[in-house]
Amino acid sequence: MVKGVLIDWGGVLTTSLHDSITEWILADAIDGLHYRDLMNEFVRHAYDHGAGGENPIHALERGEVDVATFERELAAKLLTMDGVPPIAEGLLTRMFAGFRPVPTMYEMLRSARAAGLTTCLVSNSWGDHYPREDWDEYFDQVVISGEVGMRKPEPRIFHHALGLVGLRPQECVFIDDIEANITAAQALGIVGLHHRDPDATIAAVEGLCRLPLRSA
Repeated sequence: MVKGVLIDWGGVLTTSLHDSITEWILADAIDGLHYRDLMNEFVRHAYDHGAGGENPIHALERGEVDVATFERELAAKLLTMDGVPPIAEGLLTRMFAGFRPVPTMYEMLRSARAAGLTTCLVSNSWGDHYPREDWDEYFDQVVISGEVGMRKPEPRIFHHALGLVGLRPQECVFIDDIEANITAAQALGIVGLHHRDPDATIAAVEGLCRLPLRSA
C-alpha cells in the first residue's frame, strides 16, 4: 500500500501550462507559431535521453544559470507580432502568471496528510513563481530543482525526495503531467501516475492508498 505522495506543481496542482502560455502569448503579443517551434525543440531536447549536449532548460532547472540571464537569452530568440523581441525582464513571471491553483488537488493532499500519508512536492523550477505561504499545510517535504541542483527526470532527484520522506520507492506514488518524468520514476520502482485530469488522478490515488481523499 502506498504511504507517500510525491507530486509535481505546474500543470498538476495548477491549471495547465498550455493555458498559462496561451494567456501570456496574447497579453505580450508574442508570435505564437515562432514561440512553439522554438520551445518544442528546447523541451524535446531537454527530455530526450538520446540528445547530446546540454540544454538551456537543464541549466535553468538545476539553478546553474540565473533567471535574468535565461530571460535575456530566451527573449533574444522570441518575436512579438511586431517582429521585435519581447521585454526580457520579468519574462518568466509573465509566462506563468496564468497558473491557477486546482482546489481539489490541494484538498487531496490535505486529506492524505490527515490520514497519515507523507507528501512531498517535486518540481522543476523556472525561477521562483511558487505561492509558498500555505505549503506547511500540504507538504511534509519540498524539493525544488533549482534549489537542490537536480532536475526531473534525473534519478538522483527522486532518490533525494525518497530520502527526505524516509520511504522506499514502492511505497510512493509520483504524480506528474510529463510522461518522461513518470517513466524515470517507474524505473526506480516508484508507482507512476500520469496526470491528465484532477478527478481521475484523485480516484487513482484513492485506490492506491485505499483511502477517501475528497469531500463527500
